[in-house]
Amino acid sequence: MKTLIIIVSASLIMIACMACSSGEETANAKAEQFAKDHNQAGVVDNVSDPNILQIALGSPDHTTLVAGVVATQLENVLVGAGPLTVFAPTNAAFDKLPAGTLDELLKPENKSKLAAIITSHASPGTFMGDGLKDGMQLYMATGHYVDVKVTEEGTFVNGSKILATIDAVNGVVHVIDDVFLMAAG
Repeated sequence: MKTLIIIVSASLIMIACMACSSGEETANAKAEQFAKDHNQAGVVDNVSDPNILQIALGSPDHTTLVAGVVATQLENVLVGAGPLTVFAPTNAAFDKLPAGTLDELLKPENKSKLAAIITSHASPGTFMGDGLKDGMQLYMATGHYVDVKVTEEGTFVNGSKILATIDAVNGVVHVIDDVFLMAAG
């Protein structure tokens, strides 16, 4: 009986190890495929501090934003030297859009409209902490300006609250709870 328990236990451990190994291989295969498909944006670098795209790719809360960036082929902009400030809407922010809006934007014929919306979330330069002052108007990559409001409740850009700030090697990412749609019109 003891031998049977040892054999079953050893078998379960081997299966678990194979599953872990398979998961790592799948993740590595996905990373390699992304690298092949995305030029400079696909460079795998596990040594350097992350750039803006790597931060977004590593965030489970930004998969919708990443899908939009990939659909519009803006990946290489987010790995450039910068500096760049990106206001990154969460998946929940995209979920707040009217029903069907995201599906419509992801259609190939709406690529330029989606690109304008995504670009409206980026500002040349690095704006964080004291760099975002109450009452300032922040210039965005689309040529629009957005208002900055600083209150006791936090910092708001274009009416959207900054939930978190992450430093990137080529700028800064501010996680926000809304999608800027001013460029959609």
